[in-house]
Amino acid sequence: MLLQRFLIRLLTMLITLFGVAVVVFVVIRVAPGDPIAMMLPPGATDADIDRLRALYGLDKTIVQQFFIWLSGVVRGDFGTSISLRQDVLGLVFNRLPATLELAIVALIMAVALGGTTAVLGARERGTVVEAGIDVASGAALSIPDFLWGLVLILLFGVLVPIFDISGRVSPQLDLPFVTQFYFFESILRLRLDLTWDLLKHMLMPAIALALPLAAIISQLLKQSLKEVLDLDYVVLARVKGFSETQVILREALKNAALPTLTLVGVQFTFLIGGTVIVERLFSYEGLGNMAIDAVINRDLPLIQGIVLVFALLFVLINLAVDMMYALLNPRLRHG
Repeated sequence: MLLQRFLIRLLTMLITLFGVAVVVFVVIRVAPGDPIAMMLPPGATDADIDRLRALYGLDKTIVQQFFIWLSGVVRGDFGTSISLRQDVLGLVFNRLPATLELAIVALIMAVALGGTTAVLGARERGTVVEAGIDVASGAALSIPDFLWGLVLILLFGVLVPIFDISGRVSPQLDLPFVTQFYFFESILRLRLDLTWDLLKHMLMPAIALALPLAAIISQLLKQSLKEVLDLDYVVLARVKGFSETQVILREALKNAALPTLTLVGVQFTFLIGGTVIVERLFSYEGLGNMAIDAVINRDLPLIQGIVLVFALLFVLINLAVDMMYALLNPRLRHG
C-alpha cells in the first residue's frame, strides 16, 4: 500500500515538474522585453545582436529551445546566466542554502508559537484567554508577511535598532565555512559569535514569515485538540487524576497533531515561496532575492533554473509529508 502510494506520488511529481518546466519556459519567452538588447551597449550592430542570440540559442524556435534546454536539465546542465555569465545551477545552489535556513528557522518559530498558543487555548477553552488567542491569531493571519517585515524594520531596525535590517552576515567577519549553510555550520562548529551575527540578520525576516503560519497552526491545532478532549479515553485520563495540561500533552496532542502535520507541510511550501518578497525587503542574500534580480534583468536561463528548483522543493516536501502522514496514520499504514 505504501509502496503503491509512493510510486503514484512519484509519477505525479514528475508530471508536475514537466508541466512547470513547459509553463515557465513559454511564459517568460512571450513576455515583453529582450534580454539580449539589455546586455548590449546602445551602439551595438545587428550582427552583434544576432551573434549573441546564436550564442544563447535564442535564434531557434521556442519548441527547439525548450527541448535543447530540457535535454540539458536532464544532464544537470541548466545553462549559463545571461546577466551574470555563470553556470545557473552553481548560482542556484550557492543561494539556496540561505533560503532554506531562513525558511527552516521561520518554520521552527511558527510551530513553537502556534503549538504553544494552541495548547494554551485548548486548556483555557471558553475563557477570555482563548478569545484573546483567537483575536491575536486573526490579526497575525490578516497581515501578510512582507507587511510584518516593514513593521519589524520600523520597530527594531529604526525606532529601537537592536537587529540588522539588511544582508545575511556582517561583511567584516571572517567566515571559515565549508558549506553555504552558514547558520547551521556555525552552530556545529560552536562559533557562537558567528551564530549570533547570523541570527541578528535572520531574526526579523524569519519572524515576518513565521507569524501568519503560526496563526494557522494555532487555530487548526486548537480546534483539533478541543475535539479530541471530548473523547472517552481523554475523560478516563482525567478520572485517573491527570491535570488538564498533562491530559493535553500526554493523551490528546499526539492524535490531534496529525491533521496539523499535513497543513504544516503544505504551508511550508508557501512559506518558501514567501521568502521571495521578504528576502528582497531585507536584502537577504537568498534565492528569492536572486529571482527578482533575474526577472528585472530578463535572465531567462536563471529564471527557468530558479523556478524549476522551487518547484522541485515544493513537490519533494509534499511527497515527504504525504509519506509521513501515511506512516503515522494506522488506517493508511495497514490499509
